[in-house]
Amino acid sequence: MTNILAFTAEQVCSLTGLTKRQLRYWDDTGFFSPTTIDEDRARTFGRIYSFRDVVGLRVIGDLRRVRRVPLQELRKIGAWLAQHYDAPWSILRFALNGRRVVFADPATGVHREAHDGKQAVIEVTLEPIANDVKAAADKLSERRREDVGQIVRNRYVVHNAWVVAGTRISTASIWNFHRAGFDAKSIVSEYPRLTAKDVRAAVEFEGQLRKAA
Repeated sequence: MTNILAFTAEQVCSLTGLTKRQLRYWDDTGFFSPTTIDEDRARTFGRIYSFRDVVGLRVIGDLRRVRRVPLQELRKIGAWLAQHYDAPWSILRFALNGRRVVFADPATGVHREAHDGKQAVIEVTLEPIANDVKAAADKLSERRREDVGQIVRNRYVVHNAWVVAGTRISTASIWNFHRAGFDAKSIVSEYPRLTAKDVRAAVEFEGQLRKAA
């Protein structure tokens, strides 16, 4: 699993090749909605997508862009699948019969659409797509130079806890190691994504929080 567990619309666009306009339209019309939605969807973090969401959107984007499957066809299938499966676009095996999408029922392996025999069925394999998304997502999780030594928090990251920027490592966790007698080098060995500067910043931050409490 990728280090990133929640993706913004901007990140989804980068990973799938879709546009924010498409994401908004598909959400507003009920075709594909993200896992987490804020009441104010226009906010920066109003739409938060899971890894499965991203894989599903990548599949849909490829079917639209590469295979030229009409959106009407995808809407019809998506509506039916949503009644029967959880996150269907990211877990089912798909195939193409011309521009019609067929899929293998996970319980029986039988395709749910009848083939007319006139078109070759092309299998759409999800595993390579998921692996591509994971590799691209891992690159997104690489820390920027300006993140080092910075403390931030986000309501969708580690339940809104204060963390070291560019990671999901809470300052409280670092403080606990510090209180247990670990020095900066030892803490970095526990959390290889951190630097000594990160550790010092987290310890100083947590110390100030406790003084103010």
